[in-house]
Amino acid sequence: MLILQFIVDAMRLALRSLSEKRLRAVLTIVGISIGPLALVAMTSVVKGYSSYVLAQLQSLGQNLIIVTPSQGYKLTEDDLRFIESLPGVKHASPFYLLTGFVRVGSEEKKVTIYATSIDLMFEAVNGLEIIEGSKPSESDLIRAVIGYNVAFDENDRQVYHAGDPITISYYRAERARKIERRQVTVIVSGIVNRFGGALFLSPDDSILLNTEAGRKLFGFSEWSGILVLAENSRYVPQITEAIRAAYRGSVEVMSFQGIANVINSIASAMEFIAFATSLAAFAVAVAGVAATMITSVIERVREIGVMKALGFTDTQVLTIILLEGVIMSLIGAAIGIGLGIAGAYVLSSTGFTVRGVTMQFTIKAEPAITVDLIVSTLLITVSVGLIGGLFPAYRAARIPPAVALRYE
Repeated sequence: MLILQFIVDAMRLALRSLSEKRLRAVLTIVGISIGPLALVAMTSVVKGYSSYVLAQLQSLGQNLIIVTPSQGYKLTEDDLRFIESLPGVKHASPFYLLTGFVRVGSEEKKVTIYATSIDLMFEAVNGLEIIEGSKPSESDLIRAVIGYNVAFDENDRQVYHAGDPITISYYRAERARKIERRQVTVIVSGIVNRFGGALFLSPDDSILLNTEAGRKLFGFSEWSGILVLAENSRYVPQITEAIRAAYRGSVEVMSFQGIANVINSIASAMEFIAFATSLAAFAVAVAGVAATMITSVIERVREIGVMKALGFTDTQVLTIILLEGVIMSLIGAAIGIGLGIAGAYVLSSTGFTVRGVTMQFTIKAEPAITVDLIVSTLLITVSVGLIGGLFPAYRAARIPPAVALRYE
């Protein structure tokens, strides 16, 4: 009970001391708040975006590998048979890839066309669901599965139904280097339910056709690549390494699992950079707290002498002085964390656009404001007050009462 009463009285004394030197205290609190502001804003945004990207990659299947030829190399049936023979490979299929345009209501939408094994695509991409119609048979070249945004317009009105013809416009370069706009009409076999935004592959804005349609309908003579489906995600690294070792740079090998690992590493590095940058602000705050507390101790030497003459011990004096730094840190933490959360939402609201050869997508993700982040930021900020106030508090506690009472 006595300890609790002492802490309450010590906090009153600390608050009174800070209120007497209000401007100095306010400036110190502002300096302290910069650290938690930067830490919360930067870390939450990095975590939010990295979590979003990793979730999107996981939704595309952790056992899918994409093999594409490097410049000057042409994939053939021999390559397909070799890849299918590798241990752990469940299925492999060549694919043709191109960008086209489809009239959806009053708008001409840009779509990505995949001519490959439709069964493999449905097995590799988790969550694909046909809401109308069905998948075409493997021998059917003029029937297609279309994404939700291809079947429905911007007002969510259905434009295409199963059995409807749909005209795809696309551009091809001729031998005379003349680019021509061509058109192909296919029949809608099935419509995929809304999938949501996805990286590298957006089912909502895609049209899926069987493999031979790429050659016979669109006139492709070379495969864009080979899709490889592993029996299990644990086989992905060894399949990837086996293909790279066999082709020695003649092909590019990409797995969503590998991309996820890279992004996870990058996110960890970014979080470390954010933490290190914030530590610089915290170091400045420690210096600010120390300067403020030393000045306060110098100005209160006689007051400290009176407290000691009345029976205050060194530990009690040290606690009173330390509480001033802790209180400033708590106020600074509350302000900094609040501003950091607001800043994180402002930063993440703008998003950023990734542009590729055949696709463009904008990533928008909520900042990851977690309890762990708030608690760790609060503890670091409070430690700023403790570290910054430790030397001034120790110095105050060691002042002899007689010397303090004679101090002018």
